[in-house]
Amino acid sequence: MQKTASLRPRPGVAAGPMASLAGLLREWLPGQRWFAGKDRPVTDLGLLSMTELFPGCLHVLVHTGQSGVPAPSGAAPAGDCYQLLLGVRRHLSPRLGRALIGRAEEGPLAGLTVYDALQDPRSAQLLLERLRHPGAAGPLRFEADPSVHVPAGLVPRVLEAEQSNSSLVYGDEFILKVFRRVQPGVNPDLEVPGALAGQGCGRVPAPVAWFRTTHPQEATLGVLQPFLPDASDGWALALQALAAGDDFTVQARELGRATAEVHLALAAAFPAGAHDESARTAAAMTERLDAAANCVPALRPYVPGLRTAFGALVACDPGPPAQRIHGDLHLGQVLRAGRDWFVIDFEGEPSRPLAERCSTQSPVRDIAGMLRSFDYAARQRRPWRPEWARRCREAYCAGYAERAGWDPRAKHGLLRAYETDRAVYEVLYEARHRPDWLPVPMAAIERLAVRGG
Repeated sequence: MQKTASLRPRPGVAAGPMASLAGLLREWLPGQRWFAGKDRPVTDLGLLSMTELFPGCLHVLVHTGQSGVPAPSGAAPAGDCYQLLLGVRRHLSPRLGRALIGRAEEGPLAGLTVYDALQDPRSAQLLLERLRHPGAAGPLRFEADPSVHVPAGLVPRVLEAEQSNSSLVYGDEFILKVFRRVQPGVNPDLEVPGALAGQGCGRVPAPVAWFRTTHPQEATLGVLQPFLPDASDGWALALQALAAGDDFTVQARELGRATAEVHLALAAAFPAGAHDESARTAAAMTERLDAAANCVPALRPYVPGLRTAFGALVACDPGPPAQRIHGDLHLGQVLRAGRDWFVIDFEGEPSRPLAERCSTQSPVRDIAGMLRSFDYAARQRRPWRPEWARRCREAYCAGYAERAGWDPRAKHGLLRAYETDRAVYEVLYEARHRPDWLPVPMAAIERLAVRGG
């Protein structure tokens, strides 16, 4: 850890930095949108690394534990690692009021105000300067594509819509995604766009710069990419079409073609052997169904019918070979700029282990995620417009078939299984986080269990 005079321990005060931060972070972390365990108090908090990124700004990796149950002997402690950029000042400007974490009462930071430095324009600009000039700061490594010029002085702003991460837009030219929940390894949101750029795939913005840590383990911390200032995400566009009573099939068909192009580029960038994993996939889907039914009583009457979808997976046409996929594809993960669709956010579901998110899977999983997203959009206004969703689904699959050379609709058993698995996931998510939305996936559950699709 690098320290300046202002951060040195005071006489008679505990020298450990967590003496100053632990109490503040225990209160602040559960209130953040990107914090995974909002339903449980933080019982354990440990410092993994701390680096003074520049004067008055600390880069911190902390380990949080919420179960209170110690890990088995020799095992890594249960919990999560979070990335924080903490500003430290004597007094906080009123314009940074929303960034306030608290005032340290003890330890080396006693008497100083601690805040979220990503909300501070000055800190955000200095972070971009680190990316513009690759190098090291303690265990942190800042790297960049030398063929891309990033201008100095771009004005930063924080995107408010982020959920699992935090993003900064610089001058409407670049966007920096800062990963909050960090796992060891190369994050797919750096690995995949970089590989697709090497394939000449223009559907995915390529990484411009990135930073990572080498301690306590190698991990990706953030990625800078071109920003599409005039783009709208697919979810917003779908809702606008519904509100205006407009058809969305042309856009859905083009989106299907774009998805197929990305899948083809992924298959070329990450060659994988052809293995039939149908039995293992069906078993995993059934296990997730049983676990969800234990948590959501409304799901239980449909379990026998849903199991038939997973059982049929073993006997049906295995479809296209497993490959790297997006992993969490829906209308919120695609952008339309002009007449073109772009695919973003290849991180996958942050709650899942990194190895699982980087594994090969059937491209039908991505297709099923997008089909479910059309259904969600159609249920945002009353009366529900199932015919709108059906036309979008048909158009999307038709567009996909035009580019991929095979039609998802011809793989009925495969598509039903993956759509069922997605709907089961949605039921569990909505029951835990948005109970008022539970009828949306439950309508799909009834359709898939009773009528088979």
